[in-house]
Amino acid sequence: MFPITPGKRAVVGVTAMVALALSMAACGNAKTSGGGSAAPSTAVDAALAAKVPAAIKSSGKIVIGTDSTYAPSEFLDADGKTVIGFDVDLFKAVAGKLGLKTEWQTAKFDDIIPGVGSGKYQIGVSSFTINDDRKKQVNMVSYFSAGTQWAAKKGATIDPANACGKRIAVQTGTVQVDDITARGKKCTDGGKPAITIDQYQAQSDATAAVVSGKDEAMLADSPVSAYAVKQTSGQMALLGSIYESAPYGYAVGKDQTEFAQALQGAVQSLITDGTYKSILTKWGVDAGAITTSAVNP
Repeated sequence: MFPITPGKRAVVGVTAMVALALSMAACGNAKTSGGGSAAPSTAVDAALAAKVPAAIKSSGKIVIGTDSTYAPSEFLDADGKTVIGFDVDLFKAVAGKLGLKTEWQTAKFDDIIPGVGSGKYQIGVSSFTINDDRKKQVNMVSYFSAGTQWAAKKGATIDPANACGKRIAVQTGTVQVDDITARGKKCTDGGKPAITIDQYQAQSDATAAVVSGKDEAMLADSPVSAYAVKQTSGQMALLGSIYESAPYGYAVGKDQTEFAQALQGAVQSLITDGTYKSILTKWGVDAGAITTSAVNP
């Protein structure tokens, strides 16, 4: 994510749909298998499947670490257990190309990449923005492009370029933490009031804080902010424009170069055959579609 994720907390004044969406997204720490609605069926690519590590191939499944509070990328369905989202549908199609099933394990966002490094997870699929720091820890396979977008209560007059003295919500471990921290330093260096930065483990909690009025605005990955606005039925609105677009990537072990190449080939195949676009369109995030996948771009 730059990161767009997720105890249940209902928010006073939120519609029943929004309360359910936020609370379900915030369940956390539930282990699920399969996860989400079925992605379009795909034929196994034997050449790509041959690059899958033997341990994964023999089990027939891939264990995935994900922060399931980041709708519409990855979040919990109404049963509070099943992980759904466009990331889920897309990666199920990727796994299908490799002849694999998926097992989704909910984790804290900033624990996933270390978990991939330790072998706890065989891959991290959680809206990870590809950056140099992450590429030092894991191999990253690009599959989507997102920027940062601000959101606030409808009618708010907050200027993202001048948020000095405001109380802003952000999810911990994301690139948005660095963004808002730098903005806060600029405020204090210029003799202006500091930005109060409230960090939340779950993006759903950050969204709820804005809806409740605890925080005045939030910033998150562009598809996450747009989805949050949609789910709050007009209580929130987007602020400013999308900026600093960058690719999302699947996180694979640093020593799993061949596996990363297999994943890249599977993504590219889905782009070519149209499955990729159909999944993004289903979730309303096709604006972030890419035309070429790469390993460590």
